[in-house]
Amino acid sequence: MGQRRGIMSEEMKEELAKELGFWDVVQKEGWGGIRARDAGNMVKRAIEIAEQQLKNKR
Repeated sequence: MGQRRGIMSEEMKEELAKELGFWDVVQKEGWGGIRARDAGNMVKRAIEIAEQQLKNKR
């Protein structure tokens, strides 16, 4: 089975991890080391950013 391709860029994920305060875990353990709650918060924040960008384009 091939590796899944992510929707978010690595740069975006890194910025969100830094903003949300778990970048140190990612650096030590990789993305698999973060808690489910942190992953959910990262997705939630990415959606908020996308919605704001769409709103600003109108």
